[in-house]
Amino acid sequence: MKSFILEEGRVVQLEISDITEQEVDVIVNAANGYLRHGGGVAGALVRAGGKEIQLESDAYVRENGPLEIGEVAVTGAGSLHAKKIIHVFGPQYGELNLEEKLYSSFGHVLKKAAEMEAVTLATPAISTGIFGVPVSICANQFLRAVGDHLSENASTSLKLIKM
Repeated sequence: MKSFILEEGRVVQLEISDITEQEVDVIVNAANGYLRHGGGVAGALVRAGGKEIQLESDAYVRENGPLEIGEVAVTGAGSLHAKKIIHVFGPQYGELNLEEKLYSSFGHVLKKAAEMEAVTLATPAISTGIFGVPVSICANQFLRAVGDHLSENASTSLKLIKM
């Protein structure tokens, strides 16, 4: 694990761990636009947290339609140790403006978490699984989005942000 201690007691951590075991306010899910949680991080969250996560996701899509790239949706976290899940539809490798779309995806997650007054958040490396984005690109955009969020939102509730 690598930790970065920032101003105001904020901490950013990069670690290899099981996201389903994170004890945080918000877990981020690397979702597809239809919030079908069959494999990868999404499938693991449903297997660990229960089918109610998928049922809430299905209801969200019925009511609001599928997510566009970078958009987020919030559901309960079932029996996970988190309070909520923020689902984000990240870009696929090879798309135009990949880095900006990934940056925007992380930005929307951070904004939503702050709106929810979350203090702790854990996110996977968005789009690095089946969507094929290299981890280095993801990490760079994550750190850029976190830095910008914290500098533009001095009073944000977020104190611990983990990837």
